[in-house]
Amino acid sequence: MVGSKFKQGDILSYPYLWEWQAEKGEMEGRKERPVCVALPLRREGVTHLFLLAVTGTPPRPEQKGVSIPEIERRRAGLKEWKEAWVIIDECNYDIAERSFHLDPSQNARGRFSESFTKRIKDSLRNAIEDQSMIRIDRTVE
Repeated sequence: MVGSKFKQGDILSYPYLWEWQAEKGEMEGRKERPVCVALPLRREGVTHLFLLAVTGTPPRPEQKGVSIPEIERRRAGLKEWKEAWVIIDECNYDIAERSFHLDPSQNARGRFSESFTKRIKDSLRNAIEDQSMIRIDRTVE
């Protein structure tokens, strides 16, 4: 089953749609990029995915991001990147089994450790609690 395939901390390829692109009316991410599966929630027979962008560009001053240490970049399949961040104040929301964007047959390119995934999760929880999290719904076409 595809839903059980993707785990928290997995790094997948996905055409991430940034908030600024969605605000301009764009419906498609401009390129495939690595994303971190932040919260895979299985409900009513489908897997709800909250996907965080992984980028080699430092977060803008108004963005919240977590710097990815070298060892975690290697675990994530990003060993060629000199620097990387997980952006945690915006996410793409999708449903794995119904997605127009996610290739359900893909294997994760890597996975963050449990301790680093917990750090991301804690930062994400803070962004949700202080209401700075922006969710871009990718289930609508």
